[in-house]
Amino acid sequence: MPVDVPPGSAHPAIRVTEEVRAALDDGRPVLALESTILTHGLPRPRNLEVALRSEAEVRAAGVVPATIGVVAGVPVVGLAAAEIEHLCTAEGVVKASVRDLPIARAKRLDAGTTVAATAWLAHRARIRVMSTGGLGGVHRGAGESFDESADLPLLAETPITLVSAGVKSILDIAATLERLETLSIPVVGYRTNRFPAFTVTDSGFALDYRVESPAEAAALARARDELGLRAAVLVANPVAPERQLDPALHDRVLAESLAAAAAAGVTGHDTTPFLLERFQRETGGASLEVNLEVYRGNVSLGAEIARELAG
Repeated sequence: MPVDVPPGSAHPAIRVTEEVRAALDDGRPVLALESTILTHGLPRPRNLEVALRSEAEVRAAGVVPATIGVVAGVPVVGLAAAEIEHLCTAEGVVKASVRDLPIARAKRLDAGTTVAATAWLAHRARIRVMSTGGLGGVHRGAGESFDESADLPLLAETPITLVSAGVKSILDIAATLERLETLSIPVVGYRTNRFPAFTVTDSGFALDYRVESPAEAAALARARDELGLRAAVLVANPVAPERQLDPALHDRVLAESLAAAAAAGVTGHDTTPFLLERFQRETGGASLEVNLEVYRGNVSLGAEIARELAG
């Protein structure tokens, strides 16, 4: 029988670990971290190294990390180290957005959670801030395929603060920004008026607003809450220009990779891992290193914002 649970409360089918629950009850800062970057975005064994290091860095900042994923069908908010290792090394781990959670539960699947699923689970557990690498968005050719990430509509109704390096450059960035506006999702640059494109600092698109500090980002989240709005706040945090992927190399590999995906008939949720793997190969691993730099920066900023909101 379905259970009616107020927004922001964890459902009995969701396991929130005692450490995370206690921190939230005490008003201490907690940062949600998604797991598809571990299960589908990074190669082994680098994925496990990144997961454990990220949690350690969040703890060093005085914040409780809550890596979110699905283990044997159970959504877990605050995966234990052994559970993280399992998701990073096991075969058959699937990629779960919100629509996949009941399927994963019924079939007792292991899954990495996307931005959408992570944000939804984090909000149910009362976590207010989340960090990721790059947000999902509108795919190229969506006018015919209607291919748009579930991240966008989910964030339109989930009041969390999300730190990301904009959206992945493989997407239709102009259309994604239009959809963010249509969905009334506030977007601010972190110390920039340019929208980033994941491994590239500047996507070529401007932003109307910016924040200069974690305190300003936290104030924006509070203002959203005071107004009773339900959308997420997106803090677009670009990688430093000196650490970005060379833009000329990026543009060449992107064009070649999009052509390769079309020739291979790769579509839907398989597109992103296909393109990212090809980027890594064709850039000699440079895109992977930038990806890690992006994620590290977003985790660090997310922890600072979580601390400000808790304060």
